[in-house]
Amino acid sequence: MDHLYLLATLAGTSIAIETAEVEAVVKLADISPVPGAAAHVAGLSALRSRVLTIIDAAALIRGIPTATAAPCFAVIAEIAGHSYGVMVDGVSDICRADGGALPLRGQLDPAWAPYARGIVEREGRPYLLVSLAGFIEGPLAQAA
Repeated sequence: MDHLYLLATLAGTSIAIETAEVEAVVKLADISPVPGAAAHVAGLSALRSRVLTIIDAAALIRGIPTATAAPCFAVIAEIAGHSYGVMVDGVSDICRADGGALPLRGQLDPAWAPYARGIVEREGRPYLLVSLAGFIEGPLAQAA
């Protein structure tokens, strides 16, 4: 069975996201900061008459917030009934990967460990399989 993935770059790493999680990919023009929000919350933005919470996933990985100079790319998803945009460095393709995800092998940077689910190979190149929900639910669980 083959699976469809969105291929992107996040914090300088090639990643894959199952397209079933993805509602859209957009270039955001405006992000309004939210005073007092966690460092990984870049702010709020509007898309098609709804408010999105914009998550700086690179801040979760690197530990420091990304400069949010608009425009930036975001992968839009609905998670637990709320709309989110997860910032990415760029998006390269949507493709099929025969066999789906492979298990993680080798050493993984500890910063990626909470978010990595496997490896997707495309034309001999590995992409770290991540879940958008992990970037939302992981920090919420840590805060609780």
